[in-house]
Amino acid sequence: MLFPDYRARRMRQSDAFRRMMRETTLSADDLILPLFAIGGKDVKQPIPSMPGHFQLSIDYLVKAAARAFEAGIPAVMLFGIPSKKDPLATQAYAKDGIVQKAVKAVKEKLPELAVITDVCLCQYTDHGHCGVVENGVIDNDASLDLLARTAVSHADAGADMVAPSDMMDGRVAAIREGLDENDFSQVPIMSYAAKYCSAFYGPFREAAHSAPQFGDRRTYQMDPANALEAIREVTMDVEEGADIIMIKPALPYLDIICRVREEVDLPVAAYNVSGEYAMIKAADQMGWVDGKQVMMESLLGIKRAGADMILTYFAMEAAEVLNAR
Repeated sequence: MLFPDYRARRMRQSDAFRRMMRETTLSADDLILPLFAIGGKDVKQPIPSMPGHFQLSIDYLVKAAARAFEAGIPAVMLFGIPSKKDPLATQAYAKDGIVQKAVKAVKEKLPELAVITDVCLCQYTDHGHCGVVENGVIDNDASLDLLARTAVSHADAGADMVAPSDMMDGRVAAIREGLDENDFSQVPIMSYAAKYCSAFYGPFREAAHSAPQFGDRRTYQMDPANALEAIREVTMDVEEGADIIMIKPALPYLDIICRVREEVDLPVAAYNVSGEYAMIKAADQMGWVDGKQVMMESLLGIKRAGADMILTYFAMEAAEVLNAR
């Protein structure tokens, strides 16, 4: 079909036509809002590198979750900032841990809101790594039991879904086994299956106080140069029992999202991470871009690439735009 017989602009000339022809749609149902829980009361500590986001005591966090629910966002993802850290991340799986208490509080007030919990150890270890450290080396297999214990403790507190982000080999199978053995077979696992060792995590590490105290995370997070490796990681997590596959970050890895969508028949999530959020916010504050339009275009691009759901710090702002349409 060539011009002049075919004129593509015919179907772009009105808003009604554009809506009729639209191939990809975005709604509040596609969004998950990350929230940061911290101890205390009446605490709403701004995160400088993430304008509009805060470290929240549980009373404020419940209010934030309620606003998300009212905006039509179906789920929140909880991250915890403990009052103390140690080599074995004991606060990650403590019955009275910050995430465990936050889950109980949110589910008590908002039983219909889905609460997903991040399962990792980095916020809770004094060395800031996502697993047990032995002689300066991450001990993969020794970390699995602690990750499974953490996931079970979250489920016991009432979490609707657990999301391991550590990138230890075998963690999905260990968590699935731990959940099933403790009568939580109904709790699904959203696996950070292809989590890259990315420079886009900086603001999150400030928010969660989770920067490693030595070295980096290249021995367990993925090399940004690799795509086939992502398929191997995803395949392994599917075979171990993951219910949702996540790609993180989102925008620099749209090709990975697209490829994973073609390879697996499970739901695919993408994490529009803190650095992606911060860059758009900073450019908007400088007047270099229209932040709202760039936000919506970015989220639409992630969805178009194949993501069924998007974890994003833009969730509340995007839901406001979508609900106004």
